[in-house]
Amino acid sequence: MIEFLKESTFAVNEVISKAWTVTKRNYFSIATLCFLMFITYAASNLMAFFMSEVNVALRMLMSFTFIMFYFTINLSLFRYIFHLLDDEENDVSIVSTIPTRQQIIRFLIGSLYFMLCIVGVYSVVILIAFPFIYTGIRMEIITNVAISVGIVAIFITWVRISFFPFFIIDKNMGPFASIKYSLATTKGNFTKIFLLLLVLAGFHLLNLFFGYIHWPVVAFFVNVLSSFIIVPLASVALTVAYRKMMSEYKGDAEPDIIHNIV
Repeated sequence: MIEFLKESTFAVNEVISKAWTVTKRNYFSIATLCFLMFITYAASNLMAFFMSEVNVALRMLMSFTFIMFYFTINLSLFRYIFHLLDDEENDVSIVSTIPTRQQIIRFLIGSLYFMLCIVGVYSVVILIAFPFIYTGIRMEIITNVAISVGIVAIFITWVRISFFPFFIIDKNMGPFASIKYSLATTKGNFTKIFLLLLVLAGFHLLNLFFGYIHWPVVAFFVNVLSSFIIVPLASVALTVAYRKMMSEYKGDAEPDIIHNIV
């Protein structure tokens, strides 16, 4: 177990090191795309606040427009990073990385599958917990255990299938196939991905900690550092992790989805 953790730690170090090199060399372009995503998200929330009394149809149209714009920038960011990894010697135009309409539609459908998977996992947890209601165990205990197990199950499922956008952008796969391949390639790599996410989330956790102990100035600077450094670095790191997993993937051309959920 210790040796496995050592290997996982070394793998995470390689990903972080590679991601830092790419981010440092192309910081402004990557940060610009991240900033556009933030602006789009903030603008959508602002619009929802000011247009609460507007016609429902118009609000839905505006919401859909913001969602499409946000997803387009998100996919463009991943595509741009792929180009940087594949063509490090030449300059890459951000405009050339705009995803195709088909890729955006596949991403939207894949996101729907993603949500259905999350709901399905939690539904299974509830079904398993339901018979314990009649065992005499206190309802409060059953509820707390079910919520805890559900959160863990959802987190594991989220990690296992969250790489599906990379397959749509990099391999031009369909939404269902991208979910399957995300399950296949992350199998055996959960510890590495978890450690990577833990490292990337470290500054956010520090921000929460300093806020909890009422050090607002320190929390503010940690939050700024996280927003301007960690967010761009995280996007690159996850893309690098995907490429590393794909290079090591030795599975079948069509992995069995049921087998790979476990």
